[in-house]
Amino acid sequence: MPPPTDTPLDPAAERLPPVRPRRRRLHLWPRLFKRWAPTSLFARSLLIIILPVAVMQVAVTWVFFEAYWQTMTTQLSEALASDIAWDVAAFESDPSPVAFSHIADRAERTQFLRLAYQPGRTLPTNHPRGRVLPSFDQALRNAIDDRLTEDFWLDTTRYPTFLEIRVKVRGGVLRIYAPRDRAFAARGHVFIMWLAGATFVLTALSIAFIRNQVRAIERLAAAAEAFGKGVEVPNFKPHGAREVRQAAHAFIDMKTRIQRHIEQRTTLLASVSHDLRTPLTRLRLEAELAPPSPRIEAIKGDLAEMEHMIEEFLAFARGEGGEPVEPVDVGDLVRSVADGVARTGGVVEVDAPDGLIAQLRPNAVKRSLSNLVMNALAHAKTVRIEARTRPAGGVEITVDDDGPGIPEAQYEEAFKPFSRLDESRNQNVKGVGLGLAIARDVARSHGGEIVLARSPLGGLRASMRLAG
Repeated sequence: MPPPTDTPLDPAAERLPPVRPRRRRLHLWPRLFKRWAPTSLFARSLLIIILPVAVMQVAVTWVFFEAYWQTMTTQLSEALASDIAWDVAAFESDPSPVAFSHIADRAERTQFLRLAYQPGRTLPTNHPRGRVLPSFDQALRNAIDDRLTEDFWLDTTRYPTFLEIRVKVRGGVLRIYAPRDRAFAARGHVFIMWLAGATFVLTALSIAFIRNQVRAIERLAAAAEAFGKGVEVPNFKPHGAREVRQAAHAFIDMKTRIQRHIEQRTTLLASVSHDLRTPLTRLRLEAELAPPSPRIEAIKGDLAEMEHMIEEFLAFARGEGGEPVEPVDVGDLVRSVADGVARTGGVVEVDAPDGLIAQLRPNAVKRSLSNLVMNALAHAKTVRIEARTRPAGGVEITVDDDGPGIPEAQYEEAFKPFSRLDESRNQNVKGVGLGLAIARDVARSHGGEIVLARSPLGGLRASMRLAG
């Protein structure tokens, strides 16, 4: 007999726990903190110090008012209410003028209260609100209400140093004037002032201390950025906390190693350049002295190509690192590149304003810009150079052409050294694919970048963004 259709064939299936959808945990606090927290180290450090102090001050103030000031005010209010109840009871027992005179004299001498009897008067109908704190006025009101059976009226706002209590008695109203400090703790504002003053002093000291520490980190960051741009910072010295000084010493050691490596590489390249040029010169001399023939012309072409390749290799490895940074008129530099290209037969449109000054290595930027322009002229008929100021700071020089361009997927591949893209723009007749690589290396040494995009002319746009 076959099993029922609702019975599982596999007994192990009955022991499997039900599949529950996993709940997605929402980390709201980290997201809110990242959104609202300050970004600078100075602001965050100040927040770390000020926030706990502020929370502590609020807690201390709350405890002071709730556990001390309000308790003291309640006790003072109860004592004052007891004196008022005694005076009212004494007046009610003997309302004669002679007895009232004795009661008022005793109240003024021993209780610091002033009494006045107004026959035929009634209590006011309005109830003024307390000027100090409503909770403290209510404490006094409750204390008087607990000790008096007669109706009364309380005013704490009319006089700056006195309170007025009116009690309904037989035949009129008994007015009682009491010093304010008999009902309220008068030292609360002093505590608040001391608390605010201490907070201000601690905050000022924290700002000065944190600013001093952050300034050392800012100097280290500025020195690292300047070194990345090839600018020497001769007066840089480690400052600040021990960890910051350790980072600064590590930066100085790294800078020394890099400079030593560059010097060794430059010396090696100079030797290689001399060793390679000597045999090339002899071969070129032999080719010039040999009888003219198609083979000799081919050899001369190969020698010229080899010499050009060696120049590109050396320029790429050298990176123009030894050239100092100086203020340069970008418009004049762009026009000088266009004039140099014009001497080779190329025509370039220039749109560059006068007076656009930037801190650059002029020869390095000129060489990289020439590489971009020559690369564009090799594949296009119209080339345009435009220079302008960037909104974020620095300058931007764009080279546009109407050539075939490069597919967007191969933009990054075009910057790789010695890259030979099929039907690409990153090669020239004599070169080995180092034009864009040299240009990007120069742009990055100035704290910038080179970005490729589609040109409005239909070809390729190469944007050299320099932070100078």
